[in-house]
Amino acid sequence: MVAGGVAAGMDLDALVAALRTEAQRANERRLLVLAGDRDRGLAAARDVLAAMDDPAATVVTTGDGVAGANTRHPDRADRLLGTTRDAVVLDCHDEFSANVLGRVVGAVDGGGLLVLLTPPFDDWPERDYADERLAVPPYTTAEVTGHFRQRLVDTLRAHPGVAVVDVDEGVVERDGLTDPRPARPRTPPSTPDDAAFPTAAYDACLTADQADALHTLERLREGAAVVVEADRGRGKSAAAGLAAGSLAAEGRDVLVTAPAYRNAAEVFERAAALLDTLGRLDRRDDDAHVTTATDGGRVRFAEPADAVDLPGDPDALIVDEAAALPVRRLAAFLDAPAVAFVTTVHGYEGTGRGFDVRFRDRLAESDRAVVDVRLGDPIRYAAGDPVEIWAFRALLLDARPAVDELVADATPADATYRALDAATLTADEHLLREAFGLLVLAHYRTEPDDLARLLDAPNLDCRALCVDGHVAAVCLLAREGDLPESLRVDMYEGARVRGNMLPDVLTSQLRDLDAGAPVGYRVLRIATHHAIRSAGFGSRLLAACHDEFDADVDWFGVGYGATPRLVRFWERNGYRTVHCSTTRNATSGEYSAIMLRPTSAAGRALHDRHARRFCARMRDGLSDALDDLDPDVARAVLRATDRSPSPGLTDHEWRVVAAAAFGPGLYDAAPGAFRDLAMSHLTDPVADLSARAERLLVRKPLQAHSWERVAADLDYVSTRQCMRALGEAFRPLVERYGPEVAQEERLRYEDRNE
Repeated sequence: MVAGGVAAGMDLDALVAALRTEAQRANERRLLVLAGDRDRGLAAARDVLAAMDDPAATVVTTGDGVAGANTRHPDRADRLLGTTRDAVVLDCHDEFSANVLGRVVGAVDGGGLLVLLTPPFDDWPERDYADERLAVPPYTTAEVTGHFRQRLVDTLRAHPGVAVVDVDEGVVERDGLTDPRPARPRTPPSTPDDAAFPTAAYDACLTADQADALHTLERLREGAAVVVEADRGRGKSAAAGLAAGSLAAEGRDVLVTAPAYRNAAEVFERAAALLDTLGRLDRRDDDAHVTTATDGGRVRFAEPADAVDLPGDPDALIVDEAAALPVRRLAAFLDAPAVAFVTTVHGYEGTGRGFDVRFRDRLAESDRAVVDVRLGDPIRYAAGDPVEIWAFRALLLDARPAVDELVADATPADATYRALDAATLTADEHLLREAFGLLVLAHYRTEPDDLARLLDAPNLDCRALCVDGHVAAVCLLAREGDLPESLRVDMYEGARVRGNMLPDVLTSQLRDLDAGAPVGYRVLRIATHHAIRSAGFGSRLLAACHDEFDADVDWFGVGYGATPRLVRFWERNGYRTVHCSTTRNATSGEYSAIMLRPTSAAGRALHDRHARRFCARMRDGLSDALDDLDPDVARAVLRATDRSPSPGLTDHEWRVVAAAAFGPGLYDAAPGAFRDLAMSHLTDPVADLSARAERLLVRKPLQAHSWERVAADLDYVSTRQCMRALGEAFRPLVERYGPEVAQEERLRYEDRNE
């Protein structure tokens, strides 16, 4: 029982029984909040679980948990994905995370209870409960606000299906009962008359939707690109697993990829179970993530960075949680003989809305037959489940931008620049949903924690361009730097400092002890409504941010996965390259660029020393760690460097280069000279070689690939033609940068040729 007894004519046992009865009748879930002292809440949770008699109940907490229940630390809450429980208890007192909340909600089965242990509602938003992870140095927890938690409390107090018990006073504040109708019987799945997959695969489907998805996935046998979309809990991964098992049973090789193996674990579970049912399971190796069929077919996993090369030449590729991967990587997967993109429409690991906006054009431009299927019926609970509806609202899983018609005809001149501070966003749900919906589209992976950061982190500022009150473009800025010397020394010696990405990289990786002293704004995300892209809204928004903040900071900066288009965008807006990472992002497959826009003398000094060092690193790094960097990315990041061209060749080196460009000289006589001259050209903002010639400068002098590989990569008919093209590429460079000795050497051969 709750300490002190429970008022309102109902004790805790009776409340739990009533919630369970109607939840089971409707095949829905209910949410029970035990608000108050943590120890009283844990005692009440123990009574709840005892009343439910659920041996599989899970308690997610940083503490000791509840005797007799499975206890899991919040860091391991992702292990609940793909599992179901009649009851899950989440302790929200210490280290509360919106991400963890999003993960545990999906683990509760129809007829079950999600139990939240919270501080008293009137106290929870206060700073005593602030999340230390949001206190980015030099800020402290005292500066973390409570808007996200206040918003969460407001939804818990108002939403149907949520019961609230004050465990300190022993009072049932809300019983959460909705008197729902009994659950409607599901339409049973059936095997289509023209099914190519085994009947056992369709027998394993739990809904008609799932069977329809499986039937659509049969098109993988014909080389199609299949898109499977659903909200969480609709069985899309299970359908993909049944398809993978069916293909393996035919002797086909199925490659599966996802942001992490845990995302695709359900695919392998269902594939192995089907093969076992069919009597075709040969071997299941969970450590190697490979399931083999008796006829040689198999289902195997590869990380996205490896899967892009289609190792082992699979017959089909299944991309699970596709919306959590960037467009460039998804587009590369279209090279597979057949491919399925399985994605969550509304979820914390990626957004299907972003997938639709960013990737659909690539699909349409491909030569693949594209087939779509959408699953709508939940597997584990009834449609309209109030806990799912509450979670969507509380975590903004279904946030989306304004409808196209509201902004489609707008121009940047029509827009109004405004600050979207946390108080404004919290008070205006419509504005919050539009702004956060745009921020979701700006990144391939957005989490509920990002919503908490937007509303509570003291280092973040949000700015927008609005048209008739609707968000047309939005920018999220993170204030970084201004770090005390002691913290900068710790960072220099290897300590990680939260929320200071640019100072961290410049200090710990690039060995600049003073990089964390100047203060700046990193553009964390910027997004323009898809109906008005490429119309100048992003640049207008950045310019307005610069006008507002330039006098208060030393620099503006940005770090992102570099593509030629993005580099050009940032360069046009005054940002200059100071770093290119030497490893690819494991998820996106891209090298990251860091660019700075100085706004003060301190910012200029920071920029200048790193721009200088960047050019020196790239001269040698392109033939080492960056020897596989796309030449167009290399061209873009070098061209966006604010450094004056300065080849620095000796007289002898100039003669060698001029002789190779205009006469019988050889590249191999002084390759370093060609490298230095190529760097000078590629960092020259007014250089005028063709794109193909510049790619040649990157591939040969800078990346030092073999003549054979360069000729093949750049489509030269022979190595001889490639060598001749390189000499021709250096002719205008000798004329532009060469001193008198180089011009004399050039004229020697030009005179002879006349």
